[in-house]
Amino acid sequence: MLDTQILAAIPSPPQGVWQLGPITLRAYALCILAAIVVAVWWTIRRYVGRGGRAETVIDAAIAAVPAGIVGGRIYHVITDNHLYFGEGRDWVDAFKITNGGLGIWGAVIGGGLAVWAVLAYKKVPLAPFADAVAPPILLAQGIGRLGNWFNQELYGGESDAPWALEIYRRVDEDGNIDQMDGVSDGFVLATVQPTFLYELLWNLLIVLVLVWADRRFRLGGGRVFMLYVAGYTFGRFFIELMRTDSATTVFGDIRINTVVSAVVFVGAAALFLVTRNRTREEPEYVFGPPVEGEDGEDADTAGTDGTDDTAGTAASGTGTESADGASAASEDAEDSTRR
Repeated sequence: MLDTQILAAIPSPPQGVWQLGPITLRAYALCILAAIVVAVWWTIRRYVGRGGRAETVIDAAIAAVPAGIVGGRIYHVITDNHLYFGEGRDWVDAFKITNGGLGIWGAVIGGGLAVWAVLAYKKVPLAPFADAVAPPILLAQGIGRLGNWFNQELYGGESDAPWALEIYRRVDEDGNIDQMDGVSDGFVLATVQPTFLYELLWNLLIVLVLVWADRRFRLGGGRVFMLYVAGYTFGRFFIELMRTDSATTVFGDIRINTVVSAVVFVGAAALFLVTRNRTREEPEYVFGPPVEGEDGEDADTAGTDGTDDTAGTAASGTGTESADGASAASEDAEDSTRR
């Protein structure tokens, strides 16, 4: 009797860089750009639904995006300094962001400080904005993880599971090995645990939890953001334990991001419990003071234009006419289908 065994694995992209004349397109950079666009678009919907101004999100994004990228890169270079400094290393590579390497905590700190500065200047409260941006940030993190797939990075140990990831040998035009900019020659170097995929799926799960909890319990006072941090770090802790790529270690042989995830999770979970009496802010408070040339009517209608959170407001008796409510429910259903 013939014994037939079917092997399956997830293939890596044959390349992560394309040359269009003088223009170099990198998949990692394109994933980051796509993540930013999605995050800004969804944050606008959520923030306006809470009573805020769309232009506030745009202004905050203009400051937060570059600050987040710089902060994320600084965190990565500090925690993985062995990749850029020392014998055989070129410190100039620390500035090559498109090659990959953005630490999420540096990005959150850098972007968060920029947002705080913008909102403080506008005299707009931070907590409602943080709650609006939390699910979009996590969705953006998931989209960004696709860039790791193209770069063939952030994976775990060898595996023969059906969902294992194939890591290809990539070569340049002269046949020299070039894992970053080269093209696959079809040779499989290893089949490994796709930890980038585990994190992507975990992020999507927590996004759904955040949206559900926000609507079900009408969270406010920054508690959606706290829940995001706690949920993300809980999963990241275990995913870090599976990764085998080079990383800075502390306390013997523990990856630094494992320790950071544990510490941040405890802090975020504690804050979420301590602030359990906080409730959703009123739209007038979220809107902030009128700006020059504003007649005040916008503040009266803030939070009633059918966004992610409008359905919840209508259900509590503070919504608009039934036609507007039906429109809001329809848009919510479409949003759920897209996500």
